[in-house]
Amino acid sequence: MSSVLYDTPGPKAKVRNWIYSGIFVVLFGLVLWWALSLMGEKGQLDADKWTPFVTDSQVWTTYLLPGLLETLKAGALSMLIALPFGALLGIGRLSDHAWVRGPVGAWVEFFRAIPVLMLMLFGSALMAPRFLDVPSDTRPFWAVVTGLVLYNSAVIAEIVRAGVLSLPHGQSDAAKAIGMRKGQTMVYVLIPQAVTAMLPALVSQLVVILKDTAIGGALLGFAELLSANRQISANYSNTIPTLVVIALIYIAVNFALTSSASLLEGRLRKSKKSTGAVVGVNDVNDMATGANSGGI
Repeated sequence: MSSVLYDTPGPKAKVRNWIYSGIFVVLFGLVLWWALSLMGEKGQLDADKWTPFVTDSQVWTTYLLPGLLETLKAGALSMLIALPFGALLGIGRLSDHAWVRGPVGAWVEFFRAIPVLMLMLFGSALMAPRFLDVPSDTRPFWAVVTGLVLYNSAVIAEIVRAGVLSLPHGQSDAAKAIGMRKGQTMVYVLIPQAVTAMLPALVSQLVVILKDTAIGGALLGFAELLSANRQISANYSNTIPTLVVIALIYIAVNFALTSSASLLEGRLRKSKKSTGAVVGVNDVNDMATGANSGGI
């Protein structure tokens, strides 16, 4: 069945697609075989490189679990602040009042355009003794949270704006027809319906928040999950196995986050009648991060 995005492939196209898929699988297998061979030559596949994760509990209790806890703390706090702050900014961008819409738009565009690493470095400098004088042991944590909140609240603001604008205009017209004010229309009509449309893009951004905590570990000395690689590798000389295990932990945590959000989205869709437009994750993220220069 054809759509506006693509035509249904015919018999020849299907055969061609199967050939391309087969070539890709073969090439991927060759690259994987080459990588494993290289790791084997360097001794990274030896059993003694992997057994510490099974036999030595200190690897988990001293390095991996504390690092994971710090990652979850920084990510959860950043989400807790960035979500409502970003929602308020997104609503502000939709305001009919220029004195609200203008400054909010400038704030969003400013922090959306700055790399999150630069915002973390700014947060670290702001918390130095000559300014806020945050204790040195907690300074990296708060610097990471500051950078994540400033950047991601701006992105979430655009996700909220895109989600609200994706709704049919009839929703706003119906609210106006029964005498609802703009604020009432936004709170009671548009936002509740837009949540379902926004949820995939929001979850995608929450995953980004969790992963970006690793930037603080690499450059600010924040003791998060990925930074545990340095201590484990120094003690056991198993850099590649350690990175593989840490990657699997990230995958498990993010999978749990996305699965929970998918269940929530399913319940929301069942609990109320669909309002029509649902913005795809890629489309909303493009609008939010500025990849789509056309904007909304």
